[in-house]
Amino acid sequence: MKAKIEVMLKPGVFDPQGKVLMNALHHLDYPSVRDVRTAKLFYIELDEPTPDAAKKKLDEMADELFANPVIEKYHIEIIS
Repeated sequence: MKAKIEVMLKPGVFDPQGKVLMNALHHLDYPSVRDVRTAKLFYIELDEPTPDAAKKKLDEMADELFANPVIEKYHIEIIS
């Protein structure tokens, strides 16, 4: 089974990489850009019997390793 986990900073948490990218876009003459937020994307293949079992394991993985629950949130999508 394949899945992806997208990890992003929670709203209100300062995103320095996003701010640098936004400033660069402004310097490249894209003044209409109002904000940029960055994220991490993980693709995972795992052997689980059902999508529900996979989602449960992926939630555990995200909580323990991929995301810092204090400042980040995540979204899991089962691909196949």
